[in-house]
Amino acid sequence: MGKGISIQGSVTEAERIVIEGTMESQLLQCQELAISHSGVFKGEVQVEDADIAGVFDGTLIASGSLTIRATGRVLGVARARRLSVEDGGQLTGRMEMITDAPAGSPMAVAPPVRVVESSDS
Repeated sequence: MGKGISIQGSVTEAERIVIEGTMESQLLQCQELAISHSGVFKGEVQVEDADIAGVFDGTLIASGSLTIRATGRVLGVARARRLSVEDGGQLTGRMEMITDAPAGSPMAVAPPVRVVESSDS
């Protein structure tokens, strides 16, 4: 989705979505989500991996990794198995780490960790 484009709706079963404009979605499901430095996403996503260089506002569930770039901001609730935040990246809201659960039991979520903006001092 290109810069300057605004979309509302839902997407399911996409392999890779790159957002350079603005997107609002009640539910976005894809393997990879990338939000460029000019991109804004508002809503809920379920992905394998997410790479955020722009703004994400809502609920993000990454069963693999969540990477917040130096220009990235994540607002709301984020759940991920692996988290990487570059110097300058911001996470405001609630972060929950997904942990491995024993076979046959539902996916475990570690207790929430409250994170308030990470910024250069």
